[in-house]
Amino acid sequence: MKSENIFDDHQPSVKPSPLADRLRPKLIDEFYGQQDILSKDSILRNAILNDKVGNTIFSGPPGVGKTTLIEIISSYTRAVMIKLNAVLSGVKELRNEILLAEERWKKSERKTILFIDEVHRFTSVQQDALLPSIENGTIIFIGATTENPSYAVNKALLSRSRVFKLSALSEIDLKKIVEKVINYYQNADVKKNIIITQEALDHLINFTNGDARNLINALELAIDTTAEKEGSTIEINLSTAKDSIQNKNIIYDKNGQNHFDIVSAFIKSIRGSDPDATLYWLANMIEAGEDPNYIFRRLLISASEDIGLADPNAIVVVNSCHGAFEKVGYPEGYYFLSQASIFLAISPKSNSTKYIFNAIETVKSNKLSLVPDHLKYKSKTYKNPHNYKKNDLLQAYMPNNLIGYKIWHPNKSDWDYNKNC
Repeated sequence: MKSENIFDDHQPSVKPSPLADRLRPKLIDEFYGQQDILSKDSILRNAILNDKVGNTIFSGPPGVGKTTLIEIISSYTRAVMIKLNAVLSGVKELRNEILLAEERWKKSERKTILFIDEVHRFTSVQQDALLPSIENGTIIFIGATTENPSYAVNKALLSRSRVFKLSALSEIDLKKIVEKVINYYQNADVKKNIIITQEALDHLINFTNGDARNLINALELAIDTTAEKEGSTIEINLSTAKDSIQNKNIIYDKNGQNHFDIVSAFIKSIRGSDPDATLYWLANMIEAGEDPNYIFRRLLISASEDIGLADPNAIVVVNSCHGAFEKVGYPEGYYFLSQASIFLAISPKSNSTKYIFNAIETVKSNKLSLVPDHLKYKSKTYKNPHNYKKNDLLQAYMPNNLIGYKIWHPNKSDWDYNKNC
């Protein structure tokens, strides 16, 4: 008797791909945004259209079209495109694809484009394994990364690649994508008429922060979970929009370039005495989940580097706020982060503590300087300033070969020096 396969008549249906994938453009003219690198007669556009794309790295935040652009390249090239994900692939998979590329070239003289997504997650060894095949032309390397390639990619690999930076999409481009979603549903087999209120549209665009994938995913969720009205109409109002995307998409990677850019903006706002900008960038870090201890470390540095002797109590204030934060924690701890940050922003500024680096450079660049006899341990010729009236004692403290040499130059706002000298 033939055995019965109980699964024969119950094969699972194939789950449709996410809407963002289904709407991915296939042609360069359908691609939204990135006009800085894809405008008419641009190098990249011409390279794609003429199948001349060489070793390339695309960098930029999530959802701005890096993978889509690479898919478009694959549709214009005669080369075979192989995709590897740096998270899932190791040196073994990499070498196997290189061997296949060599065989492909020998048999048909057909080139291979090796696309590595999240290339910043490849180790130095994995990145180095690419170099010989790039050098001899076995593969054309294309990488995508959300990190700054200058930090995340080996110098050797970076020097062999052209880097294109993609930016967050503009409001105009995001609105075009919303229209594309609406048109998709209007022309689907099961037609749906999508109406989005202006408030809902503004919320979605604001909270997706230039990320097209995030915007499409939010719209898909809103459409799929909203009951249809008469005439297959679905209305997305502000309440639905808020439910579909509740947290603003803040582009912030604790180990990436955007992290350093925001921290840099935070410190430069303090240095520029702008409390409003200081609080704005602080809020960005808080919302992104930055470690408060890291923020306080940056504040401590600023207290000495940017305020310094203009108000020596700045370090005391930051340390006190840090100690209070450790006792209280979030959310009340926001007060202490805010207090320390605002205090530094509105404090007088002095950067004269930086001259320690001049002193270090002086030590490095000058010949060995001997300690003068009167400054040596247990010297009998040393004169204690406490035993003399001000200006009655003339005694040099620099090495003999550097007498009169100035290292430190006080700022006008330096607290102690300008009051007492």
